[in-house]
Amino acid sequence: MNRREAIQGLGAAALVGASGHAAAMTPPGVQQRRLRQSVARWCYASMPIEDLCAAVADLGMPAIDLLEIDEWPVAKDHGLVVSVGMPNAGTIRQGINDPRNHEAIVDGFRANIPKAAAAGVPSVITFFGNHVGGMRRADALRNSIACMNECAPIAEDHGVTIVIEMLNSKVDHRGYIGDKTAWGVEIVEAVGSERVKLLYDIYHMQIMEGDVIRTIRDNHQFFAHYHTGGVPGRAEIDETQELFYPAIVREILATGFDGYLAHEFIPRSDDPIGSLAAAVRLCDQ
Repeated sequence: MNRREAIQGLGAAALVGASGHAAAMTPPGVQQRRLRQSVARWCYASMPIEDLCAAVADLGMPAIDLLEIDEWPVAKDHGLVVSVGMPNAGTIRQGINDPRNHEAIVDGFRANIPKAAAAGVPSVITFFGNHVGGMRRADALRNSIACMNECAPIAEDHGVTIVIEMLNSKVDHRGYIGDKTAWGVEIVEAVGSERVKLLYDIYHMQIMEGDVIRTIRDNHQFFAHYHTGGVPGRAEIDETQELFYPAIVREILATGFDGYLAHEFIPRSDDPIGSLAAAVRLCDQ
């Protein structure tokens, strides 16, 4: 299952949890407000965007993640920031490693980064892409750097950050080339722009390499955004999975991070908004 597929099974419970009396019964989420928390829209795809935004705002969260351009105004109407926008600049499979994708990626950023700046969207996303048959990794690395060198001035001119997401190639995204922190860091470091950074997805990188806290400690200057998710299974980030998120969040905060951490787990409970509230409280360090 991926973020482009509608999540089944949330149904009426999600809608009740997001609006009406049931939402008022949900315990408040944010208390400390040291970490700006967000949530990935695709994990609640069966909920109308208006209901999800209302629920997120009720929990005291400041942002919502991975919204399409036509959804940005809905978030704003609910007082929410779109922490990462979808700018139509590359896909998971067709990313920056393949020169055949570069024109479309650059055009997507050129058209939509100004829209992000005008809408107060601080970051937009792109992807490393899948392995291309016959292409050496060294060539894919150079191609990726070249693409981002072309995109960086667009982002810099408008004060919007491009985040490139690292994903696991073991479970969810077979063939994805940007599946290790070192790969992403090498590209971002070579580009050398404060407006080209990495999206460090804790779920994906736990699957691929583990050592999450040390990785954050050593590479935080290259990370502009974080995603959560329970391992295994991308379910709730609770005691059923192998990561202890309070310690991870404390390490993120210790680096001086002032961006957004977005929850990107798939709720398995009958109360998906309650699961989100629990995750927010867990990470509210």
